[in-house]
Amino acid sequence: MIHFPAVSRGPLSALSLRLMAAIGLVLAVVGVVYLDRAGYRDVNEDGLTLLDCAYYAVVSLSTTGYGDITPASNSARMVNVFFVTPARVLFLIILVGTTLEVLTEQYRTGRRLSRWRRTVKDHVIICGYGTKGRSAISALLENGFDKQKIVVVERSATAVRQATSAGLVAIEGSATRSSVLQEAHVRSAKAVIIATDSDDASVLVTLTVRQLTAGQVRIISAVREAENAPLLKQSGAHHVIVSSATAGRLLGLSTSAPPLIDVVEDLLTPGQGMALAMRSAERDEVGRSPRELDALVIALVRRGRVVTLSDQAGAVIETGDMLVHVRDDRPQANANVVA
Repeated sequence: MIHFPAVSRGPLSALSLRLMAAIGLVLAVVGVVYLDRAGYRDVNEDGLTLLDCAYYAVVSLSTTGYGDITPASNSARMVNVFFVTPARVLFLIILVGTTLEVLTEQYRTGRRLSRWRRTVKDHVIICGYGTKGRSAISALLENGFDKQKIVVVERSATAVRQATSAGLVAIEGSATRSSVLQEAHVRSAKAVIIATDSDDASVLVTLTVRQLTAGQVRIISAVREAENAPLLKQSGAHHVIVSSATAGRLLGLSTSAPPLIDVVEDLLTPGQGMALAMRSAERDEVGRSPRELDALVIALVRRGRVVTLSDQAGAVIETGDMLVHVRDDRPQANANVVA
C-alpha cells in the first residue's frame, strides 16, 4: 500500500470535529426546547419530558418531523422559526459536508496515486526507515536531492507514518517481495539504498532488486558484519557499507588519535564546518594539477573509478573528471556564496 505525505489535518480529525459539532447542535436544541417545554403539545397531552425534548430535537433536525410533538405557544413557534430551523439547515450542512469531504479525500488520494505512478522516475528507493535509512535520506536532502523523488519501503506501520509525516512517499510492505518493489517502480529508479536491520534481509533485497532490474539500477547496501560484504557484492550490490567495521575504526581512532574523530564528525555533520562534496571539472581546470586549485581536492572520479592524488593518473585533471573536494559548510559561508 502506498502512503503519501501527511496533510496538515487528516480525514479522521475532520470527521471528529464535524461529529462533535453535530452532537453539540442537537444538545443545544434539546436544551432550548426543554426550557420552553410548556409551549409544546404532544399527542398524549401529558407534557414533555427530557427524553421527549431529545426525541423532538432529533426528528426536527433530521427533517423527519412525525408531528406527534408540535409547538403550540407563540414563544415555541418563535424558537422554531429563529433557532430550530437554522439549526436544521446547519445540521444538514454538517452531514452533507462530511460526506463530501470523505468522497473528496478518496478522489484526491486516487488522483495523487495516479499522477505519482505516471511521473515517478529517476527516484531513490530507501529500503528501511530505521537509523541508517533516515541518515541516508538526510544526506540526500543536504546535497539538494528532491524530496519528492525519495520513496521509502518499510514493513513497519509506525515507521511508515513517521516517513509520511516527514513529507516522504512510503510503501508499506517487505522489500524482499517483488510486488512491493514493483509498486515502488524499481525499474525506473536511479538507485536503491538497502538499510535493513539484518544482513540476511539485505542479501534477499539485493537479490530481488537485481532480478527485477537486471543490474541496471545502482544498488547500495549496508551490512553489519564485514564477512557478509562479499556475499552482498556477489548478490549484485554495487557498493557495500560495513557499519560495524566503520564504527570499530572510529572507536580505534578515538583512542589512538582523538583529533581525527573531530575531523570525521565535522565532515559527516551538516552545517558544522567542513563537508565532502563533488562537482564536475570546469573547462579551465582541465590539464591542471588538482593541487593547484583553490578548492581542497582530495580525489578524482574518472569514468566511475576513484583516482587518488597520489596516483600518477591523478596528477592532471582530464575532461569529464569529477572533483571530490572539501567545502566550507558553515551557514554563514553558504550565505556568502548565495549573496
